[in-house]
Amino acid sequence: MAVSLGADVLSQYRRFSLYNSPYVAHEQGHAIDLYPDAGLGPATDGEPSIAPSPVAGEVLDTRTVRAPPKSHAEADDHLLLVDTGEHVARVLHVEPTVSPGDSIAVGDPLGRLVRAGFFAPWVDNHVHLEFRSPDANSYRASGSLPLAVECPIVGLDWDGTGRVVETGDTYAVLDAPSHPDPGERFVGIAADDGGVLDGGLIHYTGGGALATDGDRERDGAVSLLGRAVGHASGRDVAWESLDVLANGERITGLSLFCGREADFGAKLVCPDTEFACGERVTVELHPSDDPIRLG
Repeated sequence: MAVSLGADVLSQYRRFSLYNSPYVAHEQGHAIDLYPDAGLGPATDGEPSIAPSPVAGEVLDTRTVRAPPKSHAEADDHLLLVDTGEHVARVLHVEPTVSPGDSIAVGDPLGRLVRAGFFAPWVDNHVHLEFRSPDANSYRASGSLPLAVECPIVGLDWDGTGRVVETGDTYAVLDAPSHPDPGERFVGIAADDGGVLDGGLIHYTGGGALATDGDRERDGAVSLLGRAVGHASGRDVAWESLDVLANGERITGLSLFCGREADFGAKLVCPDTEFACGERVTVELHPSDDPIRLG
């Protein structure tokens, strides 16, 4: 039985993704990454970014764990376990200011967002959330329950073009497709045949096709920009072997997610290719015998 996350929880966050990670719990959307504020660093005035709690319950345990060493990340990550009554919630990437025995409500501050070595360099700071049965081992990486997103999602058509409005060392963000009603609802890039695409296309082996408002998940071929990009089994999608090209140059892939911010747009993962703000970009997908796979 899937654990549901409703609009009351998701409205605290500007963005979410079930599949945009190589971490084992994301392989079938059994975990969700929740992005509470923009950017990679502090929120405002030098204060650390604070993580609002996505769950209510009693804190069972907090642990500090070593993260993979990366130049863009901190040495340690943190695990919080929360008894929600029906399930045990696992929360990662937050340095806790709560302690075992504390009672928390949805929206309460959990602590400081941590930029951990589990992150790829183009990934924004976020809260990682998954759930376990009370009798399951909550410390293992695998064994989480399915998740269901219970809020409307609108798919946005995209023709593969846009103008660069933001750049980093490893990514570029386009101004298209644009959010028609920022702040009011979550949107994502629509597959040609319905549903909203979620995940790292195609640098991770799989992703998701989320049902849009009034639509249902379906099995079968999934396409984008007129090209078959994968095959869906329910919500899960196994990506095809493709190259992602931006202005004719092969890039790592597309970072696909659901967002409700005004600056929503296609995000290009391109650590080896530079794009300038204002540059016009055309994205194409082509079959490949040697696709970029990171996980």
